[in-house]
Order: sequence, then structure tokens, then C-alpha cells
Amino acid sequence: MTRPGRSQGAALLAAMLTVTLVATLAAAALWQQWRAVEIEAADRSRVQSGWILTGAVDWSRLILIEDARAGGADHLAEPWAVPLREARLSSFLAADRYNTVTDSDAAMEAFLSGQISDQQGRLNVLNLIDGNKVSTRAMASFTKLFELLGLPPQQLTDLAENLRLASEAASDSKSGQSTALMPQRLDQLVWMGLPPRTLAAITPFVTLLPVRTLLNVNTASAEAIYAAVPTLAMATAQKLVAERDRAHFRTLGDAIKYAPEISNEANQDALNVTSRFFEVQGRLRLDDTTFEEHSLLQRDGLDVKILWRERGVLTMSPLTRP
Repeated sequence: MTRPGRSQGAALLAAMLTVTLVATLAAAALWQQWRAVEIEAADRSRVQSGWILTGAVDWSRLILIEDARAGGADHLAEPWAVPLREARLSSFLAADRYNTVTDSDAAMEAFLSGQISDQQGRLNVLNLIDGNKVSTRAMASFTKLFELLGLPPQQLTDLAENLRLASEAASDSKSGQSTALMPQRLDQLVWMGLPPRTLAAITPFVTLLPVRTLLNVNTASAEAIYAAVPTLAMATAQKLVAERDRAHFRTLGDAIKYAPEISNEANQDALNVTSRFFEVQGRLRLDDTTFEEHSLLQRDGLDVKILWRERGVLTMSPLTRP
């Protein structure tokens, strides 16, 4: 015969276990629902950011088209060269007659920033290849840059040779050589055997464009100008930058006045005062998430087309990370 006290204790224990189980199941269901809401919100943010950043690229295309209509040299005092500092997205939207945003706009914690940079203000790595041969002229320029930065010259030699092999393989589909594909982005130069450390050192001064290009002396750094002209001294390159900051060079002849070394015909074939390739960087900060997009634009007259675009998430809220 079971004692009454023991029966009551067993019933109480069973009730407590039941309550615990129900609470656990309820908590799990609540967590699943919360997780689904967070994932949906993150997906919505990605879609919204995509549309906004796409609009930013279209805006940049319009700026470059208007600049092309104006004609003349491309320089750092033009509207396209002025970066967009981080600003609340609602400031770009319609405002009422008192110039104040609505409550719904004010609640939108989204901030947009970006800039357009001239990619012909940098040495083009693809200039190292002339047809299926290594360009002697470009090698001289990149050698000066590697010496300036204290980088091993053998790495440049290996890079040029690997680019040549990749170019040769790309132009001859029947080639049986096992070579890397031609890189499309600067960070893909590691495919060519360039160490990441070296790539990081040269990144501020070089670019990777789909065709051979000239260096724009109106937008290039002193280091890039110094490297582009074999006989140019760094002091002269710095003087060129100082002079163009006071008044941009309308023609290459204006630059020659301050650097006679450029008057050499071969040097004039490496420099210019106009540009065709521009990179657009857009950044959108939406609550705890930051989205960034990079696009390469090619401008030919009034035609501005997108060659490639990359988009990624820089930071996310720990709660919405996958």
C-alpha cells in the first residue's frame, strides 16, 4: 500500500516536469519565431541596400556623363572627384515645405557615403603585357615603383612572366599549358604568385584595367608619376603634383613646362590628362549592418557602362550573422 505523502510527492514532481517541458517547448518555439523574424529582416535589409547602392551607381554614371558633356581634362577639382561624406539617407528624400523630414523618414537609421576615383591615376598592371610579350617600357616603370617601395624585383619578374603566360594561353585556346586565368580584379594578382604583403604595398599606386591605359597626371600620385617616367626624379614628380593642385593641367604640354623630361616622345605616349575608367565605391550603413559595393565604370564619350561590380557585408549585428 502506497503512502499518501509519497503519492503526493510523485504527483508534484510529475507536475513540475510537465511545466518544465512545456516551458522548454514554448521557449524553443519563441526562439524559432524570433530567429525567423531576424533572418527575414536581414534579407529585407540586403534587398533594400542592393536597390539603394544600385541607385548610387546610376547617380555616379550621370555625374560622369555630365562631366563628359563639359569636355576638357579630367582632374581632382571636378564634381565627380568630390567624395560623398556619410549622410542620413532621409536627407536625400523629399522634405516638406518647412524643410523637415517626416517621422517615418527620421526613423530610418540609414546612412549613405561613397566616392568616385579615377583608375587611370594609377599604373595599370595590364600594361606589363604587350601582345604576348612583356613590355620593356612598363617593366621599367614598375621596377622604379618596386625599388621605391623596397620590394624584391624578382617578384615583379615572376608577376610579369605569369601574366604573359596567362595572356598567351587566353589568346590561344589550343594551348595545353597549365596556367592561371587572367585576373580581373587587383586582389586576384595572388593567382600570379604575387605575395599578399607585396600586393598590399603596391595597391595604392596600381590598378588592373581590361586594356592598356595612359596615366593621368592630373589625378596620379607623385609616386605613380615618378614611376611612369624612367628619367623623372621624385622631387620633380612632387613639384608636378603641387603645381597641378594649384591649377590642373589642361594639356600634357602644361605639365611639360614643369617637367621637361616628359617631352620625350616615349614618355608622352605613357601620360595623358583625360581618363576613361573610374571606380565607384558606395557604402550603406543600415542599423548595425554596413554594406559596401565597388563598381568599375568605363566611359566612352557619353556612354558609361559597368564592367564589374562587387558587393559585400562589412559588419553585421551578432544576432543576424549566419
